Amino acid sequence: MNKSLRQLFTAVVALFVVLGLSSTIITAIKAPELNGDARNTRALYRTLGAPRGAILASDGTVMAQSDPVNDSFSYQRVYSNGPLYAPVTGFFSITHTADRGIESSRNEQLNGQASSLFWQQVKSIFSGSESQGASIETSIDPTLQSLAYQLLDGKEGAIIASDPKTGRILAMVSTPSYDPNALASHDGEQANAAYSDLVSQQSNPMLNRATSQLFPPGSTFKVIVAAAALESGDYDTDSEIPAGASYTLPGTETQLTNATSAGNGSDGKITLKDALAQSSNTAFAQLGVELGADAIREQAEKLGYDEQIHLDGTTSTGSPSYAAASKFPEDPTDDRLALASIGQGDTLSTPLQNLLVAMAVANDGTVMEPTIVDRVRASDLSVISQTYPRVRSKAFSTDTANKLTEMMEQVIPAENPALAINGISIAAKTGTAQIGESNHANDAWIIGFAPADDPQIAVSVVVHNVDDYGAYAAGPLMREMIQEALQ
Repeated sequence: MNKSLRQLFTAVVALFVVLGLSSTIITAIKAPELNGDARNTRALYRTLGAPRGAILASDGTVMAQSDPVNDSFSYQRVYSNGPLYAPVTGFFSITHTADRGIESSRNEQLNGQASSLFWQQVKSIFSGSESQGASIETSIDPTLQSLAYQLLDGKEGAIIASDPKTGRILAMVSTPSYDPNALASHDGEQANAAYSDLVSQQSNPMLNRATSQLFPPGSTFKVIVAAAALESGDYDTDSEIPAGASYTLPGTETQLTNATSAGNGSDGKITLKDALAQSSNTAFAQLGVELGADAIREQAEKLGYDEQIHLDGTTSTGSPSYAAASKFPEDPTDDRLALASIGQGDTLSTPLQNLLVAMAVANDGTVMEPTIVDRVRASDLSVISQTYPRVRSKAFSTDTANKLTEMMEQVIPAENPALAINGISIAAKTGTAQIGESNHANDAWIIGFAPADDPQIAVSVVVHNVDDYGAYAAGPLMREMIQEALQ
Protein backbone atom coordinates (compact mmCIF):
# COMPACT_ATOMS: atom_id res chain seq x y z
CA MET A 1 0.00 0.00 0.00
CA ASN A 2 1.53 3.31 -1.05
CA LYS A 3 1.74 6.37 1.18
CA SER A 4 -1.33 8.12 -0.26
CA LEU A 5 -3.57 5.10 0.29
CA ARG A 6 -2.33 4.69 3.86
CA GLN A 7 -3.08 8.32 4.60
CA LEU A 8 -6.54 8.01 3.05
CA PHE A 9 -7.21 4.82 5.03
CA THR A 10 -6.07 6.48 8.27
CA ALA A 11 -8.28 9.49 7.60
CA VAL A 12 -11.31 7.28 6.91
CA VAL A 13 -10.75 5.27 10.11
CA ALA A 14 -10.32 8.49 12.11
CA LEU A 15 -13.55 9.86 10.67
CA PHE A 16 -15.41 6.66 11.57
CA VAL A 17 -14.02 6.85 15.13
CA VAL A 18 -15.13 10.48 15.42
CA LEU A 19 -18.55 9.58 13.99
CA GLY A 20 -18.91 6.68 16.41
CA LEU A 21 -17.88 8.75 19.41
CA SER A 22 -20.16 11.64 18.52
CA SER A 23 -23.11 9.31 17.92
CA THR A 24 -22.49 7.57 21.23
CA ILE A 25 -22.24 10.86 23.09
CA ILE A 26 -25.44 12.21 21.50
CA THR A 27 -27.58 9.05 21.67
CA ALA A 28 -26.40 7.68 25.02
CA ILE A 29 -24.47 10.07 27.23
CA LYS A 30 -26.29 13.30 26.36
CA ALA A 31 -29.67 11.73 25.61
CA PRO A 32 -31.31 12.62 28.94
CA GLU A 33 -30.01 16.20 28.71
CA LEU A 34 -31.21 16.62 25.14
CA ASN A 35 -34.59 15.07 25.88
CA GLY A 36 -35.03 17.47 28.77
CA ASP A 37 -33.99 20.53 26.79
CA ALA A 38 -36.91 22.96 26.53
CA ARG A 39 -35.96 23.65 22.89
CA ASN A 40 -36.37 19.98 21.94
CA THR A 41 -39.90 19.92 20.51
CA ARG A 42 -39.52 16.35 19.24
CA ALA A 43 -39.81 15.01 22.79
CA LEU A 44 -42.91 17.11 23.30
CA TYR A 45 -44.55 15.92 20.08
CA ARG A 46 -43.61 12.32 20.89
CA THR A 47 -45.17 12.65 24.35
CA LEU A 48 -48.36 14.29 23.12
CA GLY A 49 -48.55 12.11 20.03
CA ALA A 50 -49.40 9.02 22.08
CA PRO A 51 -52.38 8.47 24.39
CA ARG A 52 -51.41 9.36 27.96
CA GLY A 53 -52.98 7.07 30.54
CA ALA A 54 -56.14 7.99 32.40
CA ILE A 55 -56.40 8.96 36.06
CA LEU A 56 -59.40 7.32 37.70
CA ALA A 57 -61.30 7.57 40.97
CA SER A 58 -61.89 4.46 43.06
CA ASP A 59 -65.19 3.69 41.30
CA GLY A 60 -63.78 4.19 37.79
CA THR A 61 -64.85 7.80 37.41
CA VAL A 62 -62.50 9.46 34.95
CA MET A 63 -60.66 12.41 36.45
CA ALA A 64 -58.24 12.90 33.53
CA GLN A 65 -57.82 11.31 30.11
CA SER A 66 -56.33 11.98 26.67
CA ASP A 67 -58.80 12.34 23.80
CA PRO A 68 -57.83 12.14 20.08
CA VAL A 69 -57.79 15.51 18.34
CA ASN A 70 -57.04 16.63 14.80
CA ASP A 71 -53.96 18.75 15.41
CA SER A 72 -50.18 18.34 15.45
CA PHE A 73 -50.23 16.96 19.01
CA SER A 74 -52.75 14.17 18.25
CA TYR A 75 -54.13 13.96 21.81
CA GLN A 76 -55.70 16.53 24.11
CA ARG A 77 -55.51 16.13 27.90
CA VAL A 78 -59.01 16.59 29.34
CA TYR A 79 -59.96 16.98 33.01
CA SER A 80 -63.52 16.20 34.02
CA ASN A 81 -64.62 18.45 36.88
CA GLY A 82 -61.17 20.00 36.75
CA PRO A 83 -61.28 22.23 39.88
CA LEU A 84 -62.82 19.40 41.93
CA TYR A 85 -59.97 16.98 41.31
CA ALA A 86 -57.09 19.42 40.66
CA PRO A 87 -55.35 18.79 44.03
CA VAL A 88 -55.29 15.08 43.14
CA THR A 89 -54.49 15.14 39.42
CA GLY A 90 -52.28 18.20 39.09
CA PHE A 91 -51.94 19.35 35.47
CA PHE A 92 -50.27 18.42 32.17
CA SER A 93 -49.21 21.20 29.84
CA ILE A 94 -47.22 21.78 26.65
CA THR A 95 -45.62 24.87 28.20
CA HIS A 96 -44.94 23.90 31.81
CA THR A 97 -43.62 20.66 33.27
CA ALA A 98 -46.09 18.82 35.50
CA ASP A 99 -44.85 19.52 39.01
CA ARG A 100 -47.70 18.43 41.26
CA GLY A 101 -50.33 15.76 41.67
CA ILE A 102 -50.46 12.39 39.96
CA GLU A 103 -49.57 13.90 36.59
CA SER A 104 -46.14 14.48 38.14
CA SER A 105 -45.72 11.56 40.57
CA ARG A 106 -46.82 9.01 37.93
CA ASN A 107 -45.61 10.82 34.80
CA GLU A 108 -43.38 7.98 33.52
CA GLN A 109 -46.22 5.47 33.84
CA LEU A 110 -48.82 7.78 32.35
CA ASN A 111 -46.67 8.47 29.28
CA GLY A 112 -45.76 4.79 28.89
CA GLN A 113 -42.00 5.29 29.40
CA ALA A 114 -41.63 3.63 32.82
CA SER A 115 -39.40 0.55 33.05
CA SER A 116 -42.36 -1.37 34.50
CA LEU A 117 -44.03 -1.02 31.09
CA PHE A 118 -41.08 -2.52 29.17
CA TRP A 119 -43.00 -5.52 27.80
CA GLN A 120 -45.87 -3.32 26.67
CA GLN A 121 -43.33 -1.18 24.82
CA VAL A 122 -41.86 -4.28 23.17
CA LYS A 123 -45.32 -5.50 22.14
CA SER A 124 -46.06 -2.12 20.56
CA ILE A 125 -42.83 -2.23 18.54
CA PHE A 126 -43.44 -5.70 17.11
CA SER A 127 -47.18 -5.27 16.60
CA GLY A 128 -46.85 -1.81 15.11
CA SER A 129 -49.55 -0.59 17.45
CA GLU A 130 -49.58 2.75 19.18
CA SER A 131 -47.74 2.86 22.51
CA GLN A 132 -50.13 3.72 25.33
CA GLY A 133 -49.57 4.90 28.86
CA ALA A 134 -50.76 3.14 31.99
CA SER A 135 -53.93 4.14 33.80
CA ILE A 136 -53.74 5.17 37.46
CA GLU A 137 -56.51 4.01 39.76
CA THR A 138 -56.71 6.21 42.86
CA SER A 139 -58.37 5.73 46.24
CA ILE A 140 -60.49 8.88 45.86
CA ASP A 141 -64.21 8.44 46.58
CA PRO A 142 -66.03 10.76 44.12
CA THR A 143 -69.00 11.22 46.44
CA LEU A 144 -66.85 12.32 49.38
CA GLN A 145 -64.64 14.43 47.12
CA SER A 146 -67.67 16.25 45.67
CA LEU A 147 -69.17 16.78 49.12
CA ALA A 148 -65.92 18.20 50.51
CA TYR A 149 -65.68 20.61 47.57
CA GLN A 150 -69.27 21.77 48.07
CA LEU A 151 -68.71 22.25 51.81
CA LEU A 152 -65.68 24.47 51.16
CA ASP A 153 -67.36 26.49 48.42
CA GLY A 154 -66.56 30.17 48.92
CA LYS A 155 -64.05 29.42 51.68
CA GLU A 156 -60.28 29.15 51.77
CA GLY A 157 -59.19 25.88 53.31
CA ALA A 158 -58.82 22.14 52.93
CA ILE A 159 -60.52 18.87 53.76
CA ILE A 160 -58.70 15.56 53.67
CA ALA A 161 -60.21 12.23 54.70
CA SER A 162 -58.87 8.69 54.89
CA ASP A 163 -59.43 5.15 56.04
CA PRO A 164 -57.37 5.18 59.27
CA LYS A 165 -56.77 1.43 59.17
CA THR A 166 -55.15 1.43 55.72
CA GLY A 167 -54.02 5.01 55.08
CA ARG A 168 -56.00 5.23 51.81
CA ILE A 169 -56.96 8.85 51.12
CA LEU A 170 -60.66 9.02 50.31
CA ALA A 171 -60.96 12.75 49.64
CA MET A 172 -58.50 15.62 49.25
CA VAL A 173 -59.89 19.06 48.48
CA SER A 174 -58.25 22.47 48.54
CA THR A 175 -60.01 25.76 47.89
CA PRO A 176 -59.86 28.02 46.06
CA SER A 177 -58.97 25.62 43.27
CA TYR A 178 -58.16 25.94 39.56
CA ASP A 179 -59.09 24.27 36.27
CA PRO A 180 -56.23 22.21 34.77
CA ASN A 181 -58.01 22.29 31.38
CA ALA A 182 -56.84 25.89 30.91
CA LEU A 183 -53.23 24.76 31.29
CA ALA A 184 -53.74 21.79 28.95
CA SER A 185 -54.52 24.00 25.95
CA HIS A 186 -52.51 23.24 22.80
CA ASP A 187 -52.27 26.97 22.16
CA GLY A 188 -48.98 27.86 23.83
CA GLU A 189 -49.88 31.51 24.30
CA GLN A 190 -53.17 30.62 25.96
CA ALA A 191 -51.52 28.02 28.22
CA ASN A 192 -48.82 30.49 29.25
CA ALA A 193 -51.37 33.21 29.92
CA ALA A 194 -53.48 30.86 32.03
CA TYR A 195 -50.44 29.78 34.07
CA SER A 196 -49.29 33.37 34.59
CA ASP A 197 -52.77 34.37 35.71
CA LEU A 198 -52.97 31.52 38.24
CA VAL A 199 -49.56 32.09 39.82
CA SER A 200 -50.19 35.84 40.09
CA GLN A 201 -53.42 35.47 42.06
CA GLN A 202 -53.08 36.37 45.73
CA SER A 203 -55.30 33.43 46.70
CA ASN A 204 -52.76 31.01 45.13
CA PRO A 205 -55.33 28.55 43.72
CA MET A 206 -52.66 26.10 42.50
CA LEU A 207 -51.44 25.49 46.06
CA ASN A 208 -52.67 22.23 47.56
CA ARG A 209 -53.56 23.46 51.04
CA ALA A 210 -54.17 19.92 52.26
CA THR A 211 -50.51 18.96 51.86
CA SER A 212 -48.41 22.02 51.10
CA GLN A 213 -49.56 24.85 53.35
CA LEU A 214 -48.59 25.15 56.99
CA PHE A 215 -51.16 26.50 59.46
CA PRO A 216 -50.97 26.98 63.22
CA PRO A 217 -52.94 23.92 64.41
CA GLY A 218 -54.48 25.58 67.44
CA SER A 219 -55.97 23.31 70.06
CA THR A 220 -55.85 20.23 67.83
CA PHE A 221 -52.18 20.05 68.92
CA LYS A 222 -53.37 19.37 72.47
CA VAL A 223 -53.99 15.76 71.38
CA ILE A 224 -50.23 15.39 70.87
CA VAL A 225 -49.42 16.99 74.24
CA ALA A 226 -52.00 14.73 75.92
CA ALA A 227 -50.39 11.71 74.22
CA ALA A 228 -46.95 12.77 75.49
CA ALA A 229 -48.36 13.11 79.02
CA LEU A 230 -50.01 9.68 78.94
CA GLU A 231 -46.92 8.05 77.43
CA SER A 232 -44.74 9.46 80.22
CA GLY A 233 -46.53 7.25 82.71
CA ASP A 234 -46.96 10.17 85.11
CA TYR A 235 -50.48 11.07 84.00
CA ASP A 236 -53.82 9.38 83.45
CA THR A 237 -57.12 10.68 82.13
CA ASP A 238 -58.26 11.54 85.65
CA SER A 239 -54.98 13.15 86.72
CA GLU A 240 -55.51 16.69 87.94
CA ILE A 241 -53.28 19.31 86.34
CA PRO A 242 -52.92 23.06 86.98
CA ALA A 243 -55.39 25.23 85.05
CA GLY A 244 -57.01 28.46 86.25
CA ALA A 245 -58.68 31.41 84.61
CA SER A 246 -55.35 32.82 83.44
CA TYR A 247 -51.70 31.88 83.19
CA THR A 248 -48.79 34.27 82.93
CA LEU A 249 -46.39 33.06 80.27
CA PRO A 250 -43.02 32.40 81.94
CA GLY A 251 -40.66 35.36 81.89
CA THR A 252 -43.32 37.71 80.50
CA GLU A 253 -46.31 39.72 81.61
CA THR A 254 -48.54 38.15 78.93
CA GLN A 255 -51.72 36.62 80.30
CA LEU A 256 -53.06 33.49 78.62
CA THR A 257 -56.77 32.84 79.14
CA ASN A 258 -59.40 30.30 78.13
CA ALA A 259 -62.13 30.65 75.54
CA THR A 260 -64.75 29.53 78.07
CA SER A 261 -64.91 29.46 81.86
CA ALA A 262 -65.28 25.66 81.75
CA GLY A 263 -61.60 25.47 80.82
CA ASN A 264 -60.62 27.15 84.09
CA GLY A 265 -61.32 24.01 86.11
CA SER A 266 -62.10 24.14 89.82
CA ASP A 267 -59.78 25.67 92.42
CA GLY A 268 -57.12 26.09 89.77
CA LYS A 269 -57.07 22.43 88.70
CA ILE A 270 -58.73 20.29 86.03
CA THR A 271 -58.51 16.65 85.02
CA LEU A 272 -56.59 15.81 81.85
CA LYS A 273 -59.79 14.45 80.33
CA ASP A 274 -61.76 17.62 81.02
CA ALA A 275 -58.85 19.79 79.93
CA LEU A 276 -59.00 18.24 76.46
CA ALA A 277 -62.81 18.26 76.30
CA GLN A 278 -62.99 21.91 77.39
CA SER A 279 -59.85 22.83 75.43
CA SER A 280 -58.20 24.49 78.41
CA ASN A 281 -55.39 26.76 77.25
CA THR A 282 -54.11 27.44 80.75
CA ALA A 283 -53.94 23.71 81.53
CA PHE A 284 -52.15 22.61 78.37
CA ALA A 285 -49.74 25.54 78.38
CA GLN A 286 -48.61 24.61 81.89
CA LEU A 287 -48.60 20.90 81.06
CA GLY A 288 -46.39 21.55 78.04
CA VAL A 289 -43.86 23.44 80.15
CA GLU A 290 -43.91 20.69 82.75
CA LEU A 291 -43.36 17.92 80.17
CA GLY A 292 -40.63 19.87 78.42
CA ALA A 293 -39.95 20.55 74.75
CA ASP A 294 -38.00 17.32 74.18
CA ALA A 295 -40.86 15.06 75.28
CA ILE A 296 -43.42 16.92 73.17
CA ARG A 297 -41.13 17.08 70.15
CA GLU A 298 -40.40 13.35 70.41
CA GLN A 299 -44.12 12.60 70.44
CA ALA A 300 -44.80 14.97 67.56
CA GLU A 301 -42.01 13.46 65.46
CA LYS A 302 -43.41 9.96 65.98
CA LEU A 303 -46.57 11.28 64.34
CA GLY A 304 -44.69 12.80 61.39
CA TYR A 305 -43.62 16.28 62.48
CA ASP A 306 -40.33 17.74 61.24
CA GLU A 307 -40.11 15.58 58.13
CA GLN A 308 -41.71 15.58 54.72
CA ILE A 309 -44.49 13.00 54.44
CA HIS A 310 -44.33 10.87 51.31
CA LEU A 311 -47.64 10.86 49.48
CA ASP A 312 -47.07 9.12 46.16
CA GLY A 313 -44.63 7.97 43.51
CA THR A 314 -40.96 7.12 43.17
CA THR A 315 -38.17 8.28 40.88
CA SER A 316 -39.01 5.37 38.58
CA THR A 317 -42.66 6.41 38.22
CA GLY A 318 -42.12 10.18 38.00
CA SER A 319 -41.31 12.84 40.58
CA PRO A 320 -42.28 11.63 44.08
CA SER A 321 -44.74 13.92 45.84
CA TYR A 322 -44.29 14.90 49.47
CA ALA A 323 -46.26 16.98 51.93
CA ALA A 324 -44.53 19.91 53.56
CA ALA A 325 -42.88 19.14 56.89
CA SER A 326 -44.92 20.26 59.89
CA LYS A 327 -42.91 22.05 62.56
CA PHE A 328 -42.46 22.05 66.31
CA PRO A 329 -39.93 24.63 67.58
CA GLU A 330 -36.34 23.74 68.46
CA ASP A 331 -35.23 24.68 71.98
CA PRO A 332 -38.03 27.15 72.72
CA THR A 333 -37.99 29.32 75.80
CA ASP A 334 -40.68 28.38 78.31
CA ASP A 335 -43.01 31.16 77.18
CA ARG A 336 -42.71 29.99 73.53
CA LEU A 337 -43.09 26.37 74.65
CA ALA A 338 -46.33 27.23 76.46
CA LEU A 339 -47.72 28.77 73.27
CA ALA A 340 -46.44 25.91 71.09
CA SER A 341 -48.19 23.42 73.40
CA ILE A 342 -51.57 24.92 72.54
CA GLY A 343 -50.84 24.98 68.81
CA GLN A 344 -49.91 28.64 68.59
CA GLY A 345 -46.61 30.46 68.34
CA ASP A 346 -44.07 28.47 66.35
CA THR A 347 -46.06 25.24 65.90
CA LEU A 348 -47.22 24.69 62.31
CA SER A 349 -49.05 21.80 60.66
CA THR A 350 -50.48 20.71 57.34
CA PRO A 351 -54.01 19.29 57.25
CA LEU A 352 -52.44 15.97 56.16
CA GLN A 353 -50.25 15.93 59.27
CA ASN A 354 -53.29 16.58 61.44
CA LEU A 355 -55.05 13.74 59.65
CA LEU A 356 -52.20 11.42 60.68
CA VAL A 357 -52.75 12.43 64.30
CA ALA A 358 -56.42 11.43 64.08
CA MET A 359 -55.47 8.24 62.23
CA ALA A 360 -52.98 7.25 64.93
CA VAL A 361 -55.56 7.57 67.71
CA ALA A 362 -58.12 5.69 65.61
CA ASN A 363 -55.68 2.88 64.76
CA ASP A 364 -54.43 1.91 68.24
CA GLY A 365 -51.43 4.22 68.05
CA THR A 366 -50.20 2.96 64.67
CA VAL A 367 -49.72 5.51 61.91
CA MET A 368 -50.30 4.12 58.42
CA GLU A 369 -48.56 5.53 55.36
CA PRO A 370 -51.01 7.80 53.54
CA THR A 371 -51.55 6.62 49.96
CA ILE A 372 -53.58 7.95 47.06
CA VAL A 373 -52.96 5.34 44.31
CA ASP A 374 -54.53 1.89 44.63
CA ARG A 375 -53.11 0.28 41.48
CA VAL A 376 -51.61 0.90 38.06
CA ARG A 377 -52.84 -0.92 34.95
CA ALA A 378 -51.22 -1.29 31.54
CA SER A 379 -53.30 -0.66 28.43
CA ASP A 380 -54.14 -4.41 28.28
CA LEU A 381 -55.62 -4.03 31.82
CA SER A 382 -52.90 -6.12 33.44
CA VAL A 383 -51.91 -4.86 36.89
CA ILE A 384 -48.46 -3.26 36.87
CA SER A 385 -48.40 -2.38 40.55
CA GLN A 386 -50.69 -2.65 43.55
CA THR A 387 -50.55 -0.55 46.72
CA TYR A 388 -50.79 -2.36 50.04
CA PRO A 389 -51.19 -0.82 53.51
CA ARG A 390 -47.85 0.01 55.14
CA VAL A 391 -47.08 1.02 58.71
CA ARG A 392 -45.33 4.37 58.99
CA SER A 393 -44.68 4.38 62.73
CA LYS A 394 -45.93 3.33 66.14
CA ALA A 395 -46.69 6.71 67.65
CA PHE A 396 -47.90 5.54 71.05
CA SER A 397 -49.31 2.51 72.85
CA THR A 398 -52.75 1.01 72.32
CA ASP A 399 -53.58 1.97 75.91
CA THR A 400 -52.75 5.61 75.19
CA ALA A 401 -54.81 5.48 71.98
CA ASN A 402 -57.80 4.10 73.88
CA LYS A 403 -57.52 6.83 76.52
CA LEU A 404 -57.21 9.53 73.88
CA THR A 405 -60.29 8.15 72.11
CA GLU A 406 -62.22 8.25 75.38
CA MET A 407 -61.14 11.86 75.91
CA MET A 408 -61.89 12.93 72.33
CA GLU A 409 -65.40 11.45 72.53
CA GLN A 410 -66.19 14.12 75.14
CA VAL A 411 -65.23 17.04 72.87
CA ILE A 412 -68.39 17.35 70.78
CA PRO A 413 -70.82 17.09 73.74
CA ALA A 414 -68.74 19.73 75.57
CA GLU A 415 -68.13 22.19 72.72
CA ASN A 416 -70.90 21.81 70.13
CA PRO A 417 -73.56 19.13 70.71
CA ALA A 418 -75.10 20.02 67.33
CA LEU A 419 -72.23 18.10 65.69
CA ALA A 420 -73.44 14.79 67.12
CA ILE A 421 -74.86 12.15 64.78
CA ASN A 422 -77.53 9.80 66.12
CA GLY A 423 -76.20 6.30 66.59
CA ILE A 424 -72.59 7.21 65.71
CA SER A 425 -69.91 7.94 68.29
CA ILE A 426 -67.43 10.57 67.10
CA ALA A 427 -63.97 11.19 68.56
CA ALA A 428 -62.83 14.71 67.70
CA LYS A 429 -60.73 17.70 68.65
CA THR A 430 -61.41 21.25 67.59
CA GLY A 431 -58.90 24.04 67.24
CA THR A 432 -59.00 27.80 66.81
CA ALA A 433 -55.67 29.42 65.99
CA GLN A 434 -55.49 33.20 66.16
CA ILE A 435 -53.62 34.45 63.09
CA GLY A 436 -54.08 38.21 63.42
CA GLU A 437 -53.83 40.93 66.02
CA SER A 438 -57.55 40.71 66.76
CA ASN A 439 -59.70 37.77 67.75
CA HIS A 440 -61.57 38.01 64.46
CA ALA A 441 -58.97 36.34 62.23
CA ASN A 442 -58.66 32.64 62.95
CA ASP A 443 -57.76 29.34 61.37
CA ALA A 444 -60.64 27.07 62.34
CA TRP A 445 -59.81 23.38 62.74
CA ILE A 446 -61.33 20.05 63.56
CA ILE A 447 -59.92 16.54 63.38
CA GLY A 448 -61.72 13.34 64.21
CA PHE A 449 -62.82 9.84 63.33
CA ALA A 450 -65.90 7.63 63.52
CA PRO A 451 -67.31 5.35 64.69
CA ALA A 452 -65.10 5.80 67.74
CA ASP A 453 -65.22 2.08 68.61
CA ASP A 454 -64.58 0.86 65.04
CA PRO A 455 -63.14 3.72 62.96
CA GLN A 456 -64.01 3.72 59.27
CA ILE A 457 -63.10 7.30 58.38
CA ALA A 458 -60.75 9.97 59.73
CA VAL A 459 -61.14 13.61 58.74
CA SER A 460 -59.05 16.78 58.99
CA VAL A 461 -60.60 20.16 58.20
CA VAL A 462 -59.17 23.67 58.23
CA VAL A 463 -60.98 26.87 57.23
CA HIS A 464 -58.57 29.77 56.92
CA ASN A 465 -59.04 33.33 58.14
CA VAL A 466 -62.55 33.24 59.60
CA ASP A 467 -64.23 35.09 62.43
CA ASP A 468 -65.38 31.97 64.25
CA TYR A 469 -64.27 29.01 66.33
CA GLY A 470 -63.25 25.61 64.97
CA ALA A 471 -66.30 23.91 66.49
CA TYR A 472 -68.59 26.15 64.44
CA ALA A 473 -66.66 26.93 61.25
CA ALA A 474 -64.99 23.53 60.66
CA GLY A 475 -67.08 21.19 62.83
CA PRO A 476 -70.18 21.02 60.60
CA LEU A 477 -67.98 20.19 57.60
CA MET A 478 -66.50 17.17 59.38
CA ARG A 479 -69.95 16.09 60.53
CA GLU A 480 -71.24 16.07 56.94
CA MET A 481 -68.23 14.09 55.73
CA ILE A 482 -68.64 11.45 58.43
CA GLN A 483 -72.38 11.18 57.90
CA GLU A 484 -71.93 10.69 54.15
CA ALA A 485 -69.18 8.11 54.59
CA LEU A 486 -71.10 6.00 57.11
CA GLN A 487 -74.64 6.20 55.74
